[in-house]
Amino acid sequence: MSKVKKSFFCQNCGYESVKWIGQCPSCSQWNSFVEEVIEKDNGKQNWNDYTTNDKRISKAVALSQVKSGEEKRITTTDAELNRVLGGGIVSGSIILVAGEPGIGKSTLFLQSGLQLQDQRVLYISGEESEQQIKMRADRLYNNGASINNDNFFLLTETSTQTIFQEIKKLKPDVVIVDSVQTLQSNLIDASQGSISQIKECAGEFQRYAKETNTPVFLIGHITKEGGIAGPKILEHMVDVVLQFEGDRHYAYRILRTLKNRFGSTSELGIYEMTDKGMRGVANPSEILITQKEEQLSGIAIAATLEGVRPLLIEVQSLVTQSVYGTPQRTVSGFDLRRLQLLLAVLEKRGGFHFGVKDVFLNIAGGIKVEDPSIDLAVLCALLSSYEDVPLPQSICFAGEIGLSGEIRAVNKIDQRIAEAEKLGFEKIIVSKYNQSVKQSRQKFNIEVITMARVEEVYQYLF
Repeated sequence: MSKVKKSFFCQNCGYESVKWIGQCPSCSQWNSFVEEVIEKDNGKQNWNDYTTNDKRISKAVALSQVKSGEEKRITTTDAELNRVLGGGIVSGSIILVAGEPGIGKSTLFLQSGLQLQDQRVLYISGEESEQQIKMRADRLYNNGASINNDNFFLLTETSTQTIFQEIKKLKPDVVIVDSVQTLQSNLIDASQGSISQIKECAGEFQRYAKETNTPVFLIGHITKEGGIAGPKILEHMVDVVLQFEGDRHYAYRILRTLKNRFGSTSELGIYEMTDKGMRGVANPSEILITQKEEQLSGIAIAATLEGVRPLLIEVQSLVTQSVYGTPQRTVSGFDLRRLQLLLAVLEKRGGFHFGVKDVFLNIAGGIKVEDPSIDLAVLCALLSSYEDVPLPQSICFAGEIGLSGEIRAVNKIDQRIAEAEKLGFEKIIVSKYNQSVKQSRQKFNIEVITMARVEEVYQYLF
């Protein structure tokens, strides 16, 4: 008879305890422990036991004997997905994709799976019926033509035992699971979507991916706080974590890399949500800069970088006299503490009285930027709104601001200058301390202006 074991799991971080605790020692959340019954069946220890008796025997090898080489990658027709994954889907990798409900996760990966014409793709759905998936697939188009793929297979099932039996028969090249929270393993007698079930099901797919060298996509839900639902260990188990985000009121969606063992962790893919599926945006700078007939104050263009992709984005600010006792500081797409730091620099080094002003800041296009090189554009947008003097439309900025008012150098300045020149800008203001600026002036037709302090920028512009 199987041995029954009961444990308490923190629903926030997945911490396991043998007894109920009021506060989680791991994440400090109160009243987050829930009892789950775990029934271990000693007869089934691995996904392999569902399918075959062939087990890989591991043994220790010297590092010098291991042959290094490039990972085998499956290149998709989606250039944005290839960029985010670091050049394509790595064989044997397990990829977790998270996002809000209705943001387009299922649509994106159904479309990506259908476009893999040369691979046998198995799409496992625990949320929708075959008819629902077929209806959505019929609406998807690629370059104006509907997508037909005879190598694309559907399986609507939640039991991992049944799933792996089907996988043994089909032998797919790529597996897409939608979603990991709906799966249920018979190794554990716990409810569907619980911490222990998510951990066990993800573990089974991880073992399957590594032992058969088959890439697996796990689509996951997020919590109301914005984190990935399930235990934190889920993010440690997988090779790649992708976040699919965007504002429902905008047509654009962003696929962002949070973790990648095979590439950069700061890559960005931009899609446009249409009635015919997700369309990759090849030149996002054009959509992130609004077209205006007249010059307006409080607007500056920043040359930023996401991974290896240069972007020109529009920073909008509004500085008004404060009506209430405490001035407001409202931001969208930018770090509020970073804004307060820049305001303190302007107050101390420039003598501007922002302490009695309401300040509103917005990054156009609904995207969130973390690159510190946007500081100079934010500062110039604030000064433009403060003085109510519009900045020239042909100028853009790239520089980080230090606490003493100096303009600090930023990395990969040549790519930023090249992107600004490509979009027709005539001037770019950068830090004087960038070492490669002298060579950049000779390579590009755009005028590169170097400055060392905030005061110099103010005198030049105003």
